[in-house]
Amino acid sequence: MTLPITKDEAIDLLKTMPQQESDMNHYLETEAIMKALARHFNEDEEYWGMIGLLHDVDWALTRDNWKEHTIKAEEILKEKGFDDEFIQIVQSHGYGYDEIPKFKNKERTKKVEYCLIAAETVTGIIYAYALLRDKNISTMEVKGLKKRFKDKAFARNCRRELVLEIEKAGLELSEFLQIAMDAVKSIKEEIGLN
Repeated sequence: MTLPITKDEAIDLLKTMPQQESDMNHYLETEAIMKALARHFNEDEEYWGMIGLLHDVDWALTRDNWKEHTIKAEEILKEKGFDDEFIQIVQSHGYGYDEIPKFKNKERTKKVEYCLIAAETVTGIIYAYALLRDKNISTMEVKGLKKRFKDKAFARNCRRELVLEIEKAGLELSEFLQIAMDAVKSIKEEIGLN
């Protein structure tokens, strides 16, 4: 599938908005995990990676007005030449949230949508666990990550049920955590981990 912009252009687009460093890290982590999932499922890595990178393209503009989150993304992405299917996949990670009335009653139905919601949500647990380990992700193991995942008090804002949607894509939780953790390890320098 052809993309209207390159990764560098996508990053430039994100940087035109008032981003926080933690948000940029989240976009890069989600991109890495989505690319790894695309590899696993034999899908288009660049396309899935771009979905991950731009899934929160409007976050800098909507973080204080959640009901617009993923809604504003449509005009931003259309302006850059993305098609309706790409935009719908990006918006799907906002489905089911009370805070986004337009999408409150919508449900994810595609493998790529389950992957996106799981990928973008699990970044919070992986990063928090790395911080707990003095920013060390290099020696992180799935056993420890899964233990943190099961501990509801750890990274408590991370909605575990959204991560578990990966099972609807046909991936078992431990396997997904391994893929996600390895993907984040592969970009550790870019996001300030070691």
